[in-house]
Amino acid sequence: MRKLEERILKDGKVFKGNVLKVDSFLNHQLDVGLLSDIGKELKRLYNDCDITKVLTIEASGIGVGCMVAQFFDCPLLFAKKTKTINIKGDVYKSQVESFTHQCVYDIIVSKDFITSDDTVLIVDDFLAKGNALNGLIDIVNQAGAKLAGCGIAIEKGFQGGGDKLREQGIRVESMAIIDKMDDATGEIVFR
Repeated sequence: MRKLEERILKDGKVFKGNVLKVDSFLNHQLDVGLLSDIGKELKRLYNDCDITKVLTIEASGIGVGCMVAQFFDCPLLFAKKTKTINIKGDVYKSQVESFTHQCVYDIIVSKDFITSDDTVLIVDDFLAKGNALNGLIDIVNQAGAKLAGCGIAIEKGFQGGGDKLREQGIRVESMAIIDKMDDATGEIVFR
């Protein structure tokens, strides 16, 4: 998606450790028009899949997920990173290792909100090593739901997570795939 690539080049900042900071438009301050374009494109790509739920992980995936769910006219469901007192009953749970936060945590989704009748599109702002997506896929599988695929705003192709998922037969559609980033020069190369 050329518009997203142009925005990454304009406002993205590359830091050591393969960190791409895009918080001015994607995951802290949100460019709603750009998110809407991402939602439209994912709707076009997955239009024939009969999506009943869009699933993401808190917190950065929620902005993207809201726009995508709007275009599919279905609920957005997000996995929580902590169980709170307002989640009653049984939950699906999976462990995720966070590249960004450098920790392992449990994600949970109430069994009330995803069933074997659902066809799920997983969305997220970033795909690096694929850990968050693997946790969400595990939850979809625990529920017996059908996985339509994954829709990603920015994939760091050089970290291999997307390739591993595709090798498993999982459909992954990324709006921008980065093949190389250089923190010394700020250079970003897209696939």
